[in-house]
Parts: sequence; C-alpha cells; structure tokens
Amino acid sequence: MNTGFGYFATHDAVRPDTLARLVEQRGHEALLFTEHTHIPVPPGGEPPKDAQGGELPRRYWHTYDPFVASMAAGAATTRLRVGTGICLVPEHEPIGLAKTVASVDDLTGGRFEFGVGAGWNREEMRNHGTDPARRFALMRERVQAMREIWTRDEAEFHGEFVSFDPIWSWPKPAQRPHPPILVGGVGPRVFDRVLEYGDAWLPNYGPGVLERIPELFRRAEEAGRRVEVVMLAVPADPAALERCEAAGVSRVMAWLPSAGYDRVQREMDAFETALADAHGE
Repeated sequence: MNTGFGYFATHDAVRPDTLARLVEQRGHEALLFTEHTHIPVPPGGEPPKDAQGGELPRRYWHTYDPFVASMAAGAATTRLRVGTGICLVPEHEPIGLAKTVASVDDLTGGRFEFGVGAGWNREEMRNHGTDPARRFALMRERVQAMREIWTRDEAEFHGEFVSFDPIWSWPKPAQRPHPPILVGGVGPRVFDRVLEYGDAWLPNYGPGVLERIPELFRRAEEAGRRVEVVMLAVPADPAALERCEAAGVSRVMAWLPSAGYDRVQREMDAFETALADAHGE
C-alpha cells in the first residue's frame, strides 16, 4: 500500500514546489491538488457553506490552479507523482483541458494523475455555464472526448454536449494510453463511472466507504477490468490504515493543512507515525 497527500495549495501556505520536494524526500508516492476556480459570494452577507451545510473554509477560494501547482511540483521533483484531487471537469472546455493534461504529463515525464469529479457547488457550476442537473452526463462526454484526443492522431467526437470534427492536437501524454483517471465521489452511481472511463476510485475516507470496495472489485472482474482504490482523507490512525490495507486500497492519502512549513511537517509526522504503528515498526 503506497502513501501520499492531498493539498489545498493556497498562495498563503507552503508552496507546491516546496511541499513536493518534502513529500518526495520523505518517500511518499504522490501529491494531489484540489480545484475550485472561485467560490460565489452568498447573498445577504451569509458565510459560504460546504456540501453538508457547514461553514466553508477560506482555502476554497484561495487555491492555485491545480495544473499549475502540479507542474510546479513535478518540476521540483524527479519521482513524485502529481495530479488533481480533483479536477472539476464540468468547469472546463474539453479540447483545452486535454491539451493541459497532456502537456503536464509530458513535461513531468509521465507522472501526472487525473483525478476527476463533477463538483457539488451548484452556483460555481452555473457561473461556468453548466446545468448542475446534467453535470455527470457532461463530465462523461468530456472525459470520453479527451481520451479520443489523447489516443488518436486525428481525433473526432460527436455527442450531446461535445462535438468536433477531426482535429490534430499534440503533445500526446507520456503515459499510454493516457494518464490514469481517478474518479472521485461516493454517490450511488460512482462505480458505473469508474468502470466506464476510470482507472481507479478516489473517494474520501468515511463511514461505509471501505465496505463498498468488494462490490467494486467484483464488478470490475465481471467486466474484465482492473481498477484500484486510492483513498483520500485517511486519518493518522493506525486502525484506519490497517482497515484500508485489508480492504485492498492501493494508496492511502492524508490531507495536509494549508499552513506554514512547521505545521505541515507536524501533520506529516503524525501520519508517518501512524503508518509505522500500523506496520508494527
């Protein structure tokens, strides 16, 4: 079971390149960056809310672009895998997004991982011209169209939301056929999306999530597919880490705070101590 971290890379916290060097030096496999292009200002002076109705932390509207952060992290390291955790695909035009993903993957020597999701902030989606009710169908077509661009010399796609005649677009990704697609979310249809166009499931650790993994593996086997589970938001708890390993999780990833260097190191220390305890070291 490999290890890594998720991070809200903000302009007032540890820089992506600095953090990436530290994560690589400590022997972890990956660093994934979140995405929110903006957070709409709530009416009436109310604080913004998260998906569960709690107050939204300010880091959500102070993040760097995750592809710029990934490129900075990749340029500062030689082995570390970098990527999005997650990219809000319904907020991007697919031909341009395909170019961005391929560029970062090529420039990092094939170390990019494309975590994708449809998002939860409906007003944020609407500001990008996306109907929240159709966001999953839109994400599906955009990912399918990007796969065509990455894998064909002359790519063509015609769907309900995305349509273009044959195009040329280089560079192609360094990884073949394309960077791994990690599908976020825990909704009732998430496994349909993982099996249709994903290479891994990327949920947040929480109640009932580990118990769903056998169903995913069973369905993947029936479909002749091999998929992995990459678990975000894993706590620094030896028992939780042991449960992840027993369930077949390929990589556990803890969230790091958007904070200064000392605090980030303390959080990494706590996670590494829990890992050592889980393995009896």
